[in-house]
Amino acid sequence: MFDELNRVVNVASVPFRSPFRYPGGKTWLVPRIRQWLLSQPMKPALLIEPFAGGAIVGLTAAFESLAERVLLVERDPCVAAVWKTILGEDGEWLANRIAEFKLTANSVDTVLAKETDTTRDLAFQTILRNRINRGGILADGAGRVKLGENGKGLTSRWYPETLRRRILEIVQIRERLTFTEGDGIQTMRENAAHNDTVFFIDPPYTAAGKRAGSRLYAYSELDHTELFAVASTLRGDFLMTYDNTPEIEAMARQYKFDAESVAMKNTHHTQMTELLIGPNLACLR
Repeated sequence: MFDELNRVVNVASVPFRSPFRYPGGKTWLVPRIRQWLLSQPMKPALLIEPFAGGAIVGLTAAFESLAERVLLVERDPCVAAVWKTILGEDGEWLANRIAEFKLTANSVDTVLAKETDTTRDLAFQTILRNRINRGGILADGAGRVKLGENGKGLTSRWYPETLRRRILEIVQIRERLTFTEGDGIQTMRENAAHNDTVFFIDPPYTAAGKRAGSRLYAYSELDHTELFAVASTLRGDFLMTYDNTPEIEAMARQYKFDAESVAMKNTHHTQMTELLIGPNLACLR
């Protein structure tokens, strides 16, 4: 195990780029991502995040010019609506809608009860749900924040000016970012032959290595064996993250990938480890 990977990253030292509170978010991994991308022989022409979610890795790469371009891929239509809106023509609209919204229990109920007929309205609904649900969970049945931080209830995670700023900052660099709604594994297949493309792979799905997937995510089914098989065909470098379990370690060994545990803290501030998996993790020594 690498000594550096035993050190828990202080997430307060990492810029928060995403408008999402995302279960399983990778803000804590950002320093390792920088290290990995800067170790590439040349700046990657493209970084693909095939299971984008809150997209902190893709956003970091775009903001810090760690890759020429970034492609975000997401299957969940609600999350996809947010990225389509921010990276499309309505990013400023979404930022201002958030800033102007007066959040109360009644106003939340009114917004979430509406049938959405535009992508930007679905995007606003999604950000609202993400911010008022416990842990930012978007899956069906997720409960709302009750007491929240310092007894602030629903408003405890609603930072309208901060969200507005983050969205407008992404809008300013959106020419570096592309979004596709669809199958992350298929996108990996389509780009497998490109040796100037790298992949950050963080599947938020149920498996031995993703135990909480069905509770946290609306789309929680994935063929993990297929994912590893497709990863083995990639000509470009990749970095994959999974829960640290014997089953996932065995799958990594089967495909002759490197696997190392990295220290992290979960949302309850409990120190844990996740697995980093790749063709060669020497850059993290």
